[in-house]
Amino acid sequence: MKSSHLSHDRLAIICLLFSASMWGLIWYPLRLLNDANMPAVWSSLIMYLAAAVLVVPVLYRQYKTILLFRSDLLLLAIAAGVTNVAFVVALIEGEVMRVMLLFYLSPLWTVLLGRWWLKETLSLPAMLMLGVAMSGTVIMLWNPAVGFPWPHNLAEGLALLASIAFSVNNVLARKLALVPMGVKTAVIWWGVVVTSIIVLVFQQASIPDVSLSVWASAWLLGWGGIVIMTVAVLYGVASMPVYRSSVIMLFELIVAAIAAWYLTNEVMTLQEWLGGGLILLAGYGVARSEMKEN
Repeated sequence: MKSSHLSHDRLAIICLLFSASMWGLIWYPLRLLNDANMPAVWSSLIMYLAAAVLVVPVLYRQYKTILLFRSDLLLLAIAAGVTNVAFVVALIEGEVMRVMLLFYLSPLWTVLLGRWWLKETLSLPAMLMLGVAMSGTVIMLWNPAVGFPWPHNLAEGLALLASIAFSVNNVLARKLALVPMGVKTAVIWWGVVVTSIIVLVFQQASIPDVSLSVWASAWLLGWGGIVIMTVAVLYGVASMPVYRSSVIMLFELIVAAIAAWYLTNEVMTLQEWLGGGLILLAGYGVARSEMKEN
């Protein structure tokens, strides 16, 4: 039984690391789509619509479950929609790594929500590792020219909003652990679709005048990226306490920093390597402490 639990635990960690890696890379194809005259919100709509149409049968078959948990699932849809639309726009409009920093303040909100909403307790090693992780985040991305990691423009404000909504998303995914993953996945994807449509209507945005290949690229990014990432992160978050999954997901920062260096010729400084090392150390420390407790 213990061996089976450890295998399940390792799979959850692998899923979170995989999802974090893909989220650390997705900003690049989104920027390519933006350069091809497809705005961020339109990209979000097409990507998530591509994923959402795949789960319509799930919504039909699981309507009784949806009615039973309708309040929490509605909140999950709203949180997911705000998270993804705000994050995508922030990545397009702002500096990638600064947006990432503000977004990954989410573990702080997650810990507070987890303690208040789910009554989760934190062990001393967990609190220490969370502190190490957040210290690494600040060290890695600190910029003396702009000071404390706080919004200085619309993109950074959206990143902070996305971080708060993401923590709500994670806590709800944990709270709804008994709800089939297919239902949560469907709710999240349609939540993003509806949120994107609302934003586009509010903006009175016109349909992008782009080639068929650009539309197809956004659609395929939904199938090849969003589908896999969402399933992986939902499985991981539902399988462990939210503070632990939040620390592990900080690995996205490492991937984003390396990708920014490689794809945009930005050079990682010693400061960034030091901060990244602390994040990895924290993720490893939390995983080890949990395995010892189990």
